[in-house]
Amino acid sequence: MILVTGASGLVGSHLLQQLRHAGIAVKALYRESIPIIAHTEGVEWVKGDILDIVALEESMVGVDQVYHCAAVVSFNPAKQKSMQQTNIEGTANVVNACINIGVKRLLFVSSVAALGRIREDQPINETMNWTPETSNSMYGKTKYLSEMEVWRGMSEGLSVVVVNPVIILGSGNWETGSSGIFKSAYNEFPWYTEGMSGFVDVKDVVKAMVLLMNSGINGERFILSGHNAFYKDVFGLIATAFHKKPPYKKVTPFLAAIVWRIEAIKAFFSGKDPLLTKETALTARAKVQFNNSKLLEAFPEFSYSPLPNSIERICAELKIKYNLT
Repeated sequence: MILVTGASGLVGSHLLQQLRHAGIAVKALYRESIPIIAHTEGVEWVKGDILDIVALEESMVGVDQVYHCAAVVSFNPAKQKSMQQTNIEGTANVVNACINIGVKRLLFVSSVAALGRIREDQPINETMNWTPETSNSMYGKTKYLSEMEVWRGMSEGLSVVVVNPVIILGSGNWETGSSGIFKSAYNEFPWYTEGMSGFVDVKDVVKAMVLLMNSGINGERFILSGHNAFYKDVFGLIATAFHKKPPYKKVTPFLAAIVWRIEAIKAFFSGKDPLLTKETALTARAKVQFNNSKLLEAFPEFSYSPLPNSIERICAELKIKYNLT
């Protein structure tokens, strides 16, 4: 029996689909209402929250493996408290519950933000860690501290493995999270930066997670990155797949500084997340590369999907999901 937290998110929902396709018994946590997720018949939905210790431990009874995908991903300063609670305290609760109930193995979905992703002098690898100098986001700090809770659990006898995905591409809710870049491209957002980052197909993330969970590897972390690419090129591929106009206006540092300040004011009065923050403005301009060799060396049979193929598939899925023309 397997338990998945964060099952309604991009990674969690695709993980549920893969596990059920393989005929594996799965429990999934939900907080208020059972999410509508395609192709997950047979999932045992359990009401609970990773901040509710009693409910969390009850959900783990009879469970052998836990995939901890739940997290608050935000660069909005107003959400720092919820990030700290969910990402750090919630992960500590998951680790403690695994130990108390006797779960055999925990896979934690971290982020490359926990490695300190503002590094333009060298490719980022698994030996690196968050520092104030290499990260400009509270989110990155909370994921780093979340990992510390996982390593603590390992020191107390829990078998653990950690994955650090880059920007995940998938047909999730394009109103939130990384899937929002598809909505921006569909709406012919004209601006681009000269920044570079790693990108990975959500299906590859899930495939790697299952491989790692069922391996004998313990106490290690793995960057999940299919391709290092410029944001402009990725947006261009998405726009082409949607038959839309690709971005053509370059964002300068001066313009970005103006926009994030305007967005901060708008967010203050509207209560909505800003489209751009000081943190995301800096990240979008950084030219960062990720070393993905560790996973490929551990699993020679594993390969990442070609980036154009992933984008074509995801755009086709989003067209159906949102009834796009």
